[in-house]
Amino acid sequence: MALVGIAIGLTSMYLMRAEGLGRFASAANVIVNLPVHPDAFLYIFLPILVFDAALNIEVRRMMEDAAPILLLAVVAVLVATVAIGAALIPLVAVPATACFMLGSIVATTDPVAVIAIFRDVGAPSRLNRLVEGESLLNDAVAITLFVMFMGTLIGGQRLGLGAAAVSFVRSFAGGIAVGYIGARLIAGVLRWLLDMRLAQVTLTLALPYLVYIVAERQLGVSGVVATLTSGLVMSAMAQRRMSPYDWHFLHELWEQLAFWASSLIFVFASLLVPRMLFNIGWHDMVLLAVLIGAAMLARAVVVFGLLPSMATLHLSQTVSNRFKAVILWGGLRGALTLVLALSVTENTKIAPDVQRFVAILATGFVLFTLLVNGTTLRLLIRLVGLDRLSTVDQALRDQVLRLSRDRISNTVKTIGTDYEFPDTLISDVIRNRVVAEADLPTDGAALRSGDAGDYQLLLGLAALASHERELVLHHFGERTMSGRIVEEMLAFVGRLVDRIRAGDPAEYLRTARHMVDFSPRFRFALWAHRHLRIEGPLVDRLADRFESLLVQQIVLKELEPYIEEKLVPLLGEKVASMLREVLRGRHEMTGAALEALRQQYPAYAEELERRILYKTWLRREDVEYRTLFEDGVIGPELYSALRREVKLTRTEVEVRPRLDLGLEARQLISKVPIFAKLTKVQLDTIARLLRPRFAVPGEQLIRDGDHADAMYFISSGSVEVEVVGQKIRLNPGDFFGEMGLVTGQRRQGDVHSRGYCQLLVLREVDFKNLLRSDHEIQMQIATVASARIMMNQRASGVRSE
Repeated sequence: MALVGIAIGLTSMYLMRAEGLGRFASAANVIVNLPVHPDAFLYIFLPILVFDAALNIEVRRMMEDAAPILLLAVVAVLVATVAIGAALIPLVAVPATACFMLGSIVATTDPVAVIAIFRDVGAPSRLNRLVEGESLLNDAVAITLFVMFMGTLIGGQRLGLGAAAVSFVRSFAGGIAVGYIGARLIAGVLRWLLDMRLAQVTLTLALPYLVYIVAERQLGVSGVVATLTSGLVMSAMAQRRMSPYDWHFLHELWEQLAFWASSLIFVFASLLVPRMLFNIGWHDMVLLAVLIGAAMLARAVVVFGLLPSMATLHLSQTVSNRFKAVILWGGLRGALTLVLALSVTENTKIAPDVQRFVAILATGFVLFTLLVNGTTLRLLIRLVGLDRLSTVDQALRDQVLRLSRDRISNTVKTIGTDYEFPDTLISDVIRNRVVAEADLPTDGAALRSGDAGDYQLLLGLAALASHERELVLHHFGERTMSGRIVEEMLAFVGRLVDRIRAGDPAEYLRTARHMVDFSPRFRFALWAHRHLRIEGPLVDRLADRFESLLVQQIVLKELEPYIEEKLVPLLGEKVASMLREVLRGRHEMTGAALEALRQQYPAYAEELERRILYKTWLRREDVEYRTLFEDGVIGPELYSALRREVKLTRTEVEVRPRLDLGLEARQLISKVPIFAKLTKVQLDTIARLLRPRFAVPGEQLIRDGDHADAMYFISSGSVEVEVVGQKIRLNPGDFFGEMGLVTGQRRQGDVHSRGYCQLLVLREVDFKNLLRSDHEIQMQIATVASARIMMNQRASGVRSE
């Protein structure tokens, strides 16, 4: 596109200067001097480019490399802006602000060509994520700086460092708020537009322009940050509010729009290259060389100097030197840099010498990165070996070729016979392919001696993970799974695939174990409930966990026939049996986690299962009506009426029942036998003293040696007390923790919850007040405490003997 645009620009300049061409010269003048307002480049093209890039990011996966991405996106842009500006200021007569503005313009990286090369040569997926994430976020930072510098340049006011920092933070934070609010509003509407693809697309097309214009024109904050934020929020939320087919259509449409926008920008900008570079001199070439050197040096300092610190601080995995070399050289500049440069060159409020300065250097730098870095990046990737398959992938390839060769040979032979092709032709084709595959070493180019079974197991695990993803999407399409759950499960399946490709089968089960562990969001919700008395987030997270485990169990069950039908013929019975064992381990982990919830909330579990069956019924009913309509059995009026009935019922079923934690103090107290005979006045007094607490399986409630500050009553669930080498199970109605309060000593054992528990906590000061106020409770607690003291003494004596 750049070369075509330059060619058109050169031709147009020639036609303008040629004599006697008349209309051709007029047309050429329009091309060379585009009658386009500078804001048009920002307001038309920028929202499309930024929103599309954000929409294609897997937010959950990007968060795994958040630290290095933020370093490359934020710190690298600031370093590049300062380094380029400082290097150019002594060499030019333009204001220093113009030098820093140029630094911000060329600090934006464009991943389009780089990612295309990565995909073509099969570069690792993590490298793709790092480059895409960096480009996405550094656009926002660089453009925010650019707008700030351009406003200062036009306004003629000097901006101090403190004022600049405040302005940047305000603009950035304000953009985030506008983008987030706008995207949440649109995402909220999407849930009401299921099966209305055109309406969904229209809203997503309007969103980036709305937030950009509101941010820039109405609120004076960063429009590009607002657009970026709205794209990220839609990427994280819209997928669970749309069917997989509509989401795929939306992605394809935005990819097409971004391609058109990027192409037009390259052509428009390249049309102006001959005009911009027409009177370029040696001094300009020196400035361009300084710009290239400063930009590369600043990027190298961040990539090789600061990036390793992320791993040292345990903020991310180590980024290899091969990755760093490609990231350094792959920092191509493209459409966004040209958009910003065009908005400067076409702005009449900016001095001509600044326009020329920005036009020549920005355009020259873009051309350098495209024609030098871009054309040699593929060679660099090959030199550092990132185009070659990893050890695991090579081994998997070898295994696939060997294990599928016989089946493919039989299939080709059958097809050739059915088509009545000559036997010699069929044999020749099969022989050529078999000979080509027979060249593979017996151990495999990447197989180590004795590891064939491991690689076959990895192949089976990779196939299972791939099919698991298909099943998750199938359930989402069938609407038996909610959007929030499908997003979470797809992210986990993606991690499964990455761990498998790391080459260690054990990583599969370790990652699968994280799928049933309590997520950071769940733990935060539990903390908020416990310390801030906020119940809503915990209810939502617990309901999400319930639904997620239930769907995981269903998907795992559906994976079992896949092993028998597909993987046994491909990998053999020995590997299939290992896969069954792995799947059984996941089934047990998921089943145990789900059973713990079922025991605590049996009615809610039954309600969720009923809801899945209702959803399945409605989906099948919808398909049945459509089949009858397409076959002509029913007419359009009846079909529309039947679909309306299904839609109305589905709307009711889609609403997930609310989970009641059952932590109302009076209700919990009534389950504890020790309080059974209290009067209403006494119960009210106790209810004010006791605090409900929700405990999750395996949570440590009391630690040996800690100060005794409370006692606990078990309303539901059970706990395990470990004291003096003995393990004692306490059930609903029991209490624990009173020993330290009675004796004044430190805790003498550990207490863990065995499942989900509803507890009542009595603090030390309230414990003493309760004993003074109620003699009967005092006697019961004293009796139990004395019995436990004697039991501990006997256990200690036996142990010492």
